Amino acid sequence: MKYAVIRINGHQYRVEEGQEMVVDRLEAKEGQEIEIPEVLLVVDGEKLEIGQPLVSKTKIMAKVLENLKGEKIRIVHFRAKSRYRKTRGFRALLTKIKIGAFTSVKK
Repeated sequence: MKYAVIRINGHQYRVEEGQEMVVDRLEAKEGQEIEIPEVLLVVDGEKLEIGQPLVSKTKIMAKVLENLKGEKIRIVHFRAKSRYRKTRGFRALLTKIKIGAFTSVKK
């Protein structure tokens, strides 16, 4: 079992090769290949590499599949007996990516 723990936009994710996932919006266009620079941990069977704080020898590439919006969330403010009601909405901007192969860089 080969997997890694990466950090994207301040969030940590456990990823495997070929996995599709939705993360906070990345500054990349659809179809573009991006490199994920912050690799925190890599597990390859019995072999374990823990970064201090990052694993510098491993490079993970990902392909941007789609930029999309999340579900709409309604935020309602209400005060009793004062006829005060305020409704706002929010939709998160998201990016769907596909994790590529993990490659080791020789230094």
